[in-house]
Amino acid sequence: MTPELLAAATDAATRTSTSEAVVFWILGAVAVLGAIGVVAAPKAVYSAVFLASTMIALAVLYVAQDALFLGVVQVVVYTGAVMMLFLFVLMLIGVDLTESLVETLRGQRVAALIAGLGFGILLIGGIGNVSAVGFTGLAQANSAGNVQGLAALIFTRYLWAFELTSALLITAALGAMVLAHRERFERRKTQRELAIERFQAGGRPTPLPNPGVYARHNAVDIPARLPDGSDAVLSVSAILPQRSVAADAERER
Repeated sequence: MTPELLAAATDAATRTSTSEAVVFWILGAVAVLGAIGVVAAPKAVYSAVFLASTMIALAVLYVAQDALFLGVVQVVVYTGAVMMLFLFVLMLIGVDLTESLVETLRGQRVAALIAGLGFGILLIGGIGNVSAVGFTGLAQANSAGNVQGLAALIFTRYLWAFELTSALLITAALGAMVLAHRERFERRKTQRELAIERFQAGGRPTPLPNPGVYARHNAVDIPARLPDGSDAVLSVSAILPQRSVAADAERER
């Protein structure tokens, strides 16, 4: 290969095409919005769904960069297995809005803030190192094929780090179960007991009729008529002045 062709091939490999740039900016925005939703969502289930969307966006980015194995692993292992496990645990145990705001473990917010800050510093340092020095080990991984090269590196050179990552995932699953656990200090009430409590406080077995039902006029300030012909006072909001059906009939006469 001539030096001109070699330079052209190198330039084409390092240049980003228009389609790649469009995919990156769209999926990058989706990933960032999903990451913000993870920490801003009021419920743990919503946070897990946002995290799953971020993982799917990252998987598509990996596939767009010809890292097919990494994209498939991102979907099958992380999104399809780990995140579904978290969602299963959260939905099985159940987490209410008020309980999600209570710290089950003291000091977890401070520890999470410190860990997030440290991870951010490591991420910035790693990106700066790659920008200055370049990727290392990529040619070795792709020498025998992408999948075979990654498998050889994961299960030989980086076996210990791979096992630590698997232990970290198990710890994360157990942590989700601990954070989502609710302590029940009393016996669970039966359906009969709940029904008795509802009617003891003056509850009704059926919903109230809407305003204007069986009345002369269908309006929000006219009470509904009960089977005995009287007005259902509770069918009209308390902030509205009620119009009596009998008074309207007298005016019409």
